[in-house]
Amino acid sequence: MNIDRYMIKDTDGKILHKLDPNDTGGLKSKADAASKIIALKDRLAELQDIFFAQKKQALLIVLQGMDSSGKDGTVKHVFSGINPQGFTVTSFKKPTLDESAHDFLWRVHKQTPAKGYISAFNRSHYEEVLVPRVHEGQDKEETKRRFRHIRHFEEMLSEENTIIIKLFLHISKEKQLEKIQERLQDPTKHWKFDVSDLEERKYWDDYQEAYEDIFKETTTGYAPWYWIPANHRWFRNYLAINIVVKTLEQLDLAYPKLNSPTPDISELISPRH
Repeated sequence: MNIDRYMIKDTDGKILHKLDPNDTGGLKSKADAASKIIALKDRLAELQDIFFAQKKQALLIVLQGMDSSGKDGTVKHVFSGINPQGFTVTSFKKPTLDESAHDFLWRVHKQTPAKGYISAFNRSHYEEVLVPRVHEGQDKEETKRRFRHIRHFEEMLSEENTIIIKLFLHISKEKQLEKIQERLQDPTKHWKFDVSDLEERKYWDDYQEAYEDIFKETTTGYAPWYWIPANHRWFRNYLAINIVVKTLEQLDLAYPKLNSPTPDISELISPRH
């Protein structure tokens, strides 16, 4: 699969209306993707093992999207087969009083991955140019200032050998309502339902407009945005893991070699008595 097709490059004019949340990349069904996803998971586990052993770079995956777009599900399905010792997930909720007393990137920076580690952000620093704008009337100058800090922050991470992948899970408004209804009808998913999800739907257009500006202001070569059609869960998972695998395959990965000659361990083996 050519993942470049899903990289957001053209940021002139409106963006989201050009992107089809029902896209499946030519695949016909969940069954078509099933074996491919298994192979990709095996490949990701292999690459992560080398990545962790080498400890030259870090990988940060940023997941953003409207409510019910599948951020939790993407983390669960894409990274379920890798070594948990080299993987972390951080979910960013409403800032605490302590976090609000610092600059808006403070709580994010300390969660970025160390070299050799892969980290997923379930929501991220981009919430700080979404929620304040939609709900708190953040003025344009303050939003522009935060965009500038985000670009500099991501550039610094990149220069310090952190690979950044930003995934926007693109779901339609109709599909979102369908998923909310599923949560209400299935007792095992009631815990996922929050009445605020229904309230947030009233601001759908405002969020879409805010995301348009995010793509325009923060799409860079060192921290690209990809859009993930999210109306079909199986394709969402297939494309997301594809992007992660292909990004790792582009790196110069190799297991570290011994810095000294291989020792003769025969001298350490005591003869049996």
